[in-house]
Parts: sequence; structure tokens; C-alpha cells
Amino acid sequence: MADAGMISEREDGVERLRLGFWRENPILVQALGMCPVLAVSNTGVNALTMSLATTFVLLSSAIVISTIRGIIPRQVRLACFVLVIATFVTLTDMAVEAFALELHQALGAFLPLIVVNCMILSRIEIMASRQPISVAALDAIGMGAGFMLGLVTLGSLRELLGRGTLFGAQVMPDRFEPWQVMQLPGGGFFTLAALVIGFTLLDRSLKRWREVPA
Repeated sequence: MADAGMISEREDGVERLRLGFWRENPILVQALGMCPVLAVSNTGVNALTMSLATTFVLLSSAIVISTIRGIIPRQVRLACFVLVIATFVTLTDMAVEAFALELHQALGAFLPLIVVNCMILSRIEIMASRQPISVAALDAIGMGAGFMLGLVTLGSLRELLGRGTLFGAQVMPDRFEPWQVMQLPGGGFFTLAALVIGFTLLDRSLKRWREVPA
């Protein structure tokens, strides 16, 4: 994980946006927030909702913390970070419950548990609390997009193979026999491991391709 205190002057928010989505992907590279990733990725809808909620909380918290970072006492900075994060998590939880009750019930306690998502707290600590709003916001968007990439891909694959559907729509033929294991925790671990391997091989291939002289 890159240390924000060592970021060179040439590295701006756009670079953070790119790194968060790919090179420092929170799921496929850093393996952060694995508890909700494996728990809610049994369907594409659940995965998309959790990733959108997490991105909203991360972006909103980053903007607020970056704005007030100069007046937060160092001794209580973590408590302030958690208070800001918890505020946006509460708003998100109430909104999902109000507009999508069944989805809220499906996600269960994992929406409130966004408060303790280590990805969010780490980005607030090493980026938002030390960088201007523009850089902090783009870093949050990049990390959120990377989180969404990993989680939605995982959820879509598990739903497709475990139910024969994709975001609730039937896509596999009637003769397809769902792999029930994909809806179980073991299927989540297996699929995540396959995604990490595939992502690593793809990233290495892209690096070699970029290094080939024209």
C-alpha cells in the first residue's frame, strides 16, 4: 500500500484514481474488507448494492475529513474518523431500508458493519487526513471503483454458476444444473481465489506488453 506521506509532488489525484482501480485494487490486490466481500457476494444485486454503499461512505467521509483535517486534534483523530464514517453509514443504512426493504434484509448486518471496513479507515488515515479535497476525493473514487470491480465480478460469477441467473435475470439454459456450492462460503473462497489468480496473470501480461519496445 502506498504511503500518502511519501507521494511525490508529480503524483496527483488522477494517478490515485488509476492506482485504486487497478494497481492497488482493495479486493484483488490488497485483500481488504474480506468479511462483507465473501458474505454478500452470492448475487450480483447484493454485491452491487454493497459496493455502491461502501463507495458512497468512503467518498463522503474522505471529503469531510479532508475539509476539516486542519482542526482535528491528533490525539482523537481516529475517534473523529469513526464518527464521520458512522454518520454516513447510518444515512446509507436508513436509505436502503426505506427504499429497498428486501435488499436491506438480504444484506443484514453487513451494511452497518461498513463502519469497521478496514479499507475505508485506511484510506481516511493515509490519504484524506493528509491530502487536499481533490486528491482525497479521487483516491476514494478510485478505491471505490476498484472495490466495485472485484465485488460485482465475484457476485456475478457466483450467481451465474450457482443460480443460472445474472442480476435476477435467467441467462443459463433450462438444462443447466446450478452449482449449489457457489452459493456457499466455500464457493466464495474458490471464486475469489480464481479471480485473484486471473487478475495477477492479466496484470503481469499487461506489464510485459508495456515493456516491449515499439
